[in-house]
Amino acid sequence: MAVSNGSWSVGDADQEEAARKEFEIWPLDESNVKLLNQVHPRTYKSTDEPPEVYDLIAIGAGAGGLVSSKQAGRRGAKSAMISEKLAGGDCLNVGCVPSKALIRSARAMKEVSRAAEFGIHLENVKLDFGAVMKRVRELRAKIAPVDGHEATEAAGTNVFQGRGRLTGPNTLEVNGQTLRFKVCVLATGGRPAVPKNIPGLLGAPYTTNEQLFNLQELPPRMVILGAGVIALEMAQSFALLGSKVTVVNRSSRLFASKGGDAEAAEILQNELEKDGVIFLSDATVSQVETIKGSADPSSFPLMKIKVADQELDCECLLVATGRAANIEDLGLEAAGVDFVPGKGISVNDFGQSVSNPSVYAVGDCVANVPRLTHMSGEMAKVVVQNGLAGDEWRLSSFVVPAVAYTEPEFATVGIMSQEQADKEGIEVDVYRAGLEHNDRAILESSNVGFVKIVTKKDSDEILGATIVADRAGDIINEISLAMKEKIGLRSLGRNIHSYPTTGEAVQGCGLQFINKSWTRFDQV
Repeated sequence: MAVSNGSWSVGDADQEEAARKEFEIWPLDESNVKLLNQVHPRTYKSTDEPPEVYDLIAIGAGAGGLVSSKQAGRRGAKSAMISEKLAGGDCLNVGCVPSKALIRSARAMKEVSRAAEFGIHLENVKLDFGAVMKRVRELRAKIAPVDGHEATEAAGTNVFQGRGRLTGPNTLEVNGQTLRFKVCVLATGGRPAVPKNIPGLLGAPYTTNEQLFNLQELPPRMVILGAGVIALEMAQSFALLGSKVTVVNRSSRLFASKGGDAEAAEILQNELEKDGVIFLSDATVSQVETIKGSADPSSFPLMKIKVADQELDCECLLVATGRAANIEDLGLEAAGVDFVPGKGISVNDFGQSVSNPSVYAVGDCVANVPRLTHMSGEMAKVVVQNGLAGDEWRLSSFVVPAVAYTEPEFATVGIMSQEQADKEGIEVDVYRAGLEHNDRAILESSNVGFVKIVTKKDSDEILGATIVADRAGDIINEISLAMKEKIGLRSLGRNIHSYPTTGEAVQGCGLQFINKSWTRFDQV
């Protein structure tokens, strides 16, 4: 079991300052106190003495570290996890969890603004942004215990709170103590990649997702650098809540660099523009000028952003230009672990370091893998099975969906589009079922979008899909399962779907494939 000596508490000015400086968490209210006491108690020590050799040690306490160490512990292995900052990683603390809570409030605001369309007339609607963010903090604290140290210890895993560094092929050091391992899982995650070549940016009071969810007042004006998933989700949310939001996109359209579907990009941008988001495409920032800084995290700075011949004033500059792997100061050289500077650790198809077979890596610290929470979790299961059970589960067998939780949602898996297939030299057929005639979408007044399924040319073998629709993230799972289990598009067309559901559009694509070879009765 574990000992927590000293708790975070409300009303302690020194603790408030420590939480802000060490973990960029504020305010230190009841919810954030509950969070910190779960994921980083002020002092923490496992009462269990470490064994001579651990079967598995995970460095990192995000999805990859939690899943690998806890699964190993539950299955009887001598397991440990090293947590330097906040257990739960980005997903719990500054990513998936708080962002989806905020998105829900933004969606509620949109529903209120559209209420008259549904015969409901509201008066005196008022936004309480402080209450919106209080709810975000409360829900994050409610979810936190599952990722907390107590739950990890209960799963049979020792928790060390500190920084872990490899010191040799099978050793590491934490808090001055040397631990030996048979398998080490590096799960150190990633961080926002901030451009270094924009004059004035690095010295400006910019924001990333790591600070965004501490806001207690709504910024009147927000400029977002980047047009990826985080950028789009937050752009729409803050615009719906009342900020004037401008997105600066270096590309000519959304998702262009990844071969994303052009029609999906157009629909999504149009829908966000209807919600008040301003897009500057084919645009780059030439300078960031700080007009007024702010040492007080509860007050806004003022910045001037120069984009081509425009100057944009804003109180919040959100940098969402990609992610960088956390691989510095890990002792990789001492352990003989190969890595690609700026990209991450090099692993083989089993999740194993290409240069040290005792070391595995999962999640955002790995080079050239999708940086998604569910990807980290699945990689962790693979390395436990391969590293401890001697199996050969392969990363290349993964079918990994991705979702942008905008409204409508944007979901993809595999080959996303004709454009991507052409770039990769793959011959495909694309089946499209639009939502303009989908009864559920019509009844919900949300019939903008489609399901597109990409198959191998002249075959029903599914290679991928793109969906733009309400709950696209739920609908994509049917297609992901079909791909994983080699279920063809013909079978999806013959699968009975509940009526009325937006998911019938998947069946619609399948029926299009079937109809190509229908027997015509006038020719019998």
